[in-house]
This record gives sequence, C-alpha cells and structure tokens, in this order.
Amino acid sequence: MKSIAVEEKVDRLWLDNPWWEEGTAVIPFGDLEPRDYLSPFSALVMQHQPRRSVVLMGPRRVGKTVLIHHLIKQLIGTAGIPADNILYVSVDTPIYTGMPLDIFVNLLRDIANFHSDQPGYCFFDEIQYLKNWEIQLKSLVDTYPNFKFIVSGSAAAALRLKSTESGAGRFTDFLLPPLTFAEFLKFRAVEDELIEEIASDTYAYKCTDIDRLNENFIDYINYGGYPETVFSEEIRANPARFIKSDILDKVLLKDLPSLYGIRDIPELNRLFTTLAYNTGEEVSMGGLTQSSGVNKETVRRYLDYLEAAFLIKRIRRIDKTGKHFQRDRQFKVYLTNPSLRTALFGPVSADHEDMGHLTETAIFAQWFHNQYLTDNINYARWKGGEVDFVGRIFSSPQMQWAVEVKWSDRPYSHPDTVQGLIDFARVNNLEGMPKITTRTRTGQRTIRGTPIEFIPSSIYCYTIGKNMTRNPVAS
Repeated sequence: MKSIAVEEKVDRLWLDNPWWEEGTAVIPFGDLEPRDYLSPFSALVMQHQPRRSVVLMGPRRVGKTVLIHHLIKQLIGTAGIPADNILYVSVDTPIYTGMPLDIFVNLLRDIANFHSDQPGYCFFDEIQYLKNWEIQLKSLVDTYPNFKFIVSGSAAAALRLKSTESGAGRFTDFLLPPLTFAEFLKFRAVEDELIEEIASDTYAYKCTDIDRLNENFIDYINYGGYPETVFSEEIRANPARFIKSDILDKVLLKDLPSLYGIRDIPELNRLFTTLAYNTGEEVSMGGLTQSSGVNKETVRRYLDYLEAAFLIKRIRRIDKTGKHFQRDRQFKVYLTNPSLRTALFGPVSADHEDMGHLTETAIFAQWFHNQYLTDNINYARWKGGEVDFVGRIFSSPQMQWAVEVKWSDRPYSHPDTVQGLIDFARVNNLEGMPKITTRTRTGQRTIRGTPIEFIPSSIYCYTIGKNMTRNPVAS
C-alpha cells in the first residue's frame, strides 16, 4: 500500500501558507473585520517570557481560525516578522493524518526561507485530532526556545484537561467566546451610533437610543453569537438551520461521541434539549433525571461533557450570607449563547415570556471569556429571597457585587419586587453598588438605606462584553 509522498504534504503546506510566496501578502480572511479579542490574543502570543505555548480554545464557529489568520497578518505587517518564519497547519487535514508536530517545524525551516535570527511562529489548528498532541507540544516548547507555538481546537475538555495535566508551566489557555453584544453591534456598524463612552477611565457607557439598542439586543439573542450569522445574508435568513446543523449537530453527533465514546446520542440530545429550554432556571439532578429519562450518574457525566464542549456553564447556589451549601442539590445551567436556544425552539420577540431567562443568559455569556470570573459567579437563593448573579473579585472571601436581571421597568417604580437584592447587599456589606437591570430605565435610588443602580439590560450586556477585552475587572 502506498503512503502519501512528502512532496504532496509540502505542496499542501505551500497552499495553506500563501504568505511564503515571494511578493505576496495575501492572508486568508484578512479582509474580514477582526474580533475585539485580537488585541489580548496578540499580546499573549507576542509574550516570549515565560516561555509557553498558547492553547486557543472555543466553541465551534466562533472564529478561531479567522483570529489566527488575523494575527498572522498582524505579525507580518505591524510586528515585522518575516513571512517565512510563520507556519499554519490545520491538523485535521487528511493528508497530515498522524504527522508528528516536529516534522512540521523541520519542514518550515527546510522549505521556506527561514530567518534564524528572528523568532518563528507555528500555528496548529484543530489540534485535538492529533493523538498525544500535548506531549509533542511540550517537547517542542522545550526544544525550540526561539519558536512560539499556538494550538487551537473546539474540543475543550480534551484541550483543557491535557493542557493542565501535561503542560503545567508550558501552556497558557486563551478562550475565544461567541460574539459579545459589543462585537455584534460593531459588526453591524451601529455601535458608534448607539453607544457613547461616558469616560474612558471608568469603562462606563450610555445609550443614545434605547429602543434601537433593544431591537439589536433581541436580534443578538436570536442569532447574534456567531460571526457568520452577522455577515451572511443567507445565514441570517435562516440562522436556526446554521446554528443547529453546523454547531449543535456537529458537537453532539460528532465531537462528543468521537472524543468520549458516547454511544447513546439520542439520550445526550434529550438532556441538552431540556437544558436549552430551561436556560437560566434553577434545576436539580433529580429533576433532570426525571425530565430527560437519563439516570443520575449519566446526567452528571453528560453535564461535564456539555460544559467541556462550551455549550453550557453551571453556576452554584449560595445562601443569604454568601456561603455555599454542603450539598449542591440545586444549580443553574446557562447556555453559552442564547441563540442556541432560539435555534432549537424558535426566535423570541421583546414581549416573549422567556425573555427574562434569555436576557440572563445573554448577560452571563459576556463573562464567558474569563474562566476565573465565571468560576466566582454564583446565584443566591434562600427562604424568602434570591439574587440572579453575585460574585467576588480576586481572592476575597466576601461577596463584593450583586446583580438582579430583569427585562422590565417595574422594579424601578416597585422596588419591593427585588427585596432579595437589598437584603443580600445589606447582609454582605457589598463593596460595589448593587444593580438591577431594566428594559429601559436608568438611574439610582436609595431603598431602605441601600443605594441601587438601575441600568437597561442591553447597556449592561454591552458594558460587560466591551470591557472583557479592555479591563475584565471593570466589568
């Protein structure tokens, strides 16, 4: 049986790295609008001390490959890195099946006009399909001090687990989330029309037309999490079909079964459908077992897999004093993007009965890039009260902020409807002013001696997403 000739692999490399051609600067996807995450991703890649590889993770279709090519364009243009010192490989290309990573590095130095006095940059896309990639990558980091290695993939569990276990001190994770609401407005070319920055040092913003902003917010909830749904008229005409066939089906039917050996795919689908329909609601293991028809231990494993695939995120419950319960019988599950739900169950309007939970989901999705933040966000519920989001910053043992999310202006005139937030703020002596999001109302009120900030949900959602690429702590 014939094996694939080295010459054919070299030809493919030249095809995938067009910048090697003398006199050309054509970069695939180079004419597309870059995501806001290009700046922090670039800063991480350009950091050569400590010597580490970068593991770019994220859900399907959020633009990881495009982000890589935008960075390559920046390296060649702004940073002045010789084009021959940059390698891009999509590991799942059939012709490369089973090729060790060091072979690619050697080919880069052999077939391109490599400049040994300049650093080299190697990008390995869809790395999870290469067996023992983490061991090979660690070896490359140790062997080639003048190279920066960047790998990417959509299978988070396989990446994060192996990155943590095998790449300790050698790998740095970077998570690319679905589009933030700020990016959605930018790609629609309406951000500058609808948003004004109050002051650059406060990371705060105001809206020039709340009704138009809310219209865009509804569109974001329905289909705004993925760049292609914004740029393609054909996909916008039927975003549900794109999201279901190109994202959900490939994750649920291909990625998870192939990586984790899941055999009962309909069972997994039933559970995910249940979670998607109840995004933002409190659930329990017993309730999920009953509604999905899956036993408790299997439900627990499936939740881990779905979270690892960037489809859901669980948050834990705390009590009125900010303490965790000894046994987590209840928890909340959020989709990582609200359009996953509308893809399954249809679009929503501004007055849809599920807008409250979808607004919560959209706001929570803005924090998704920062794992430290999401790991320190909880919800509070006790007898007589609850708060949607509460959290701490850095290593503080105390809860420091709290937000009650509403898609209604009623709390502004009837603060008794959010008594739980006031009680929680007083008991925990919060550092930050507690917030209540509304549909349109903005302002501050003092209720029972506690100052409360009211801010429209769409502006709050924009603020978090915008600040995730500027100053995460300010979000």
